[in-house]
Amino acid sequence: MRPPLPPFTEETATEKVRKAEDGWNSREPESVSLAYTVDTVWRNRNQFVRGRPEVVRFLTIKWQSELNYRLIKELFAWQQNRIAVRYAYEWQMDDGQWMRSYGNENWIFDEAGLMKYRYASINDLIIREEDRLFHWPLGRRPDDHPGLTELGL
Repeated sequence: MRPPLPPFTEETATEKVRKAEDGWNSREPESVSLAYTVDTVWRNRNQFVRGRPEVVRFLTIKWQSELNYRLIKELFAWQQNRIAVRYAYEWQMDDGQWMRSYGNENWIFDEAGLMKYRYASINDLIIREEDRLFHWPLGRRPDDHPGLTELGL
């Protein structure tokens, strides 16, 4: 069981989104993979990921190449066992160039609260270091750090 469980309310969907954000900001592929069903199916940009072992492999490669990764997710919509989020994350390429990636995800959960399907569409923007908006130590975003809406994103 991975609470909160469907059917979601606005409150439980918001909690689920924040837990997902916290997990991804940990940058711990094995731990993050436990939020997904054993046979989870993802579309991430142009990549298709199936099952927890591929999730771990995908996230390991992602966080080895997307340095100084910081993510903010925001609830967009929910219904029964489905949640839609919008998000942005900032990261640094190995040559020092900063990027901000914007995306939308659609999630479908099983009755145990594990994510069965994840569909992600993402766009990247080159930014200057002085244009960064996500300023917190690596790891969980502090509760008092502005979210996407407050940042005008």
